Amino acid sequence: MKKLLQFMGFCLLLITFSLSTYAQKVYTVDYKSDADVKVYVVDYKSDADLVVYKCSYKSDASGNKGLWYFVDYKSDADKKIYFVDYKSDADLKIYFSTYKSDATWKNNSKIHLMY
Repeated sequence: MKKLLQFMGFCLLLITFSLSTYAQKVYTVDYKSDADVKVYVVDYKSDADLVVYKCSYKSDASGNKGLWYFVDYKSDADKKIYFVDYKSDADLKIYFSTYKSDATWKNNSKIHLMY
């Protein structure tokens, strides 16, 4: 019985770890050189590579589909981003949506940037 409980605990830990590695926890850095991805916020959804929804809870930000949770500490982030002032400086153009259902990739060639 003890071994079964240990095995179940290990499986639960493994599942939790695997889910957290695909979460889109992001941290905004102060310097471009510290960023994994340089981001520009566009005014129109049609101009975006990715439509992003800002989640209120870390558990809601799962998968690489535009559900982002902004963390308070760099060490907690999956990706460090820097918001640039010019579209030409960006690796990724995003649009912030007020609806969770809008979150999606518009340009699949950029999807690798957030893995």
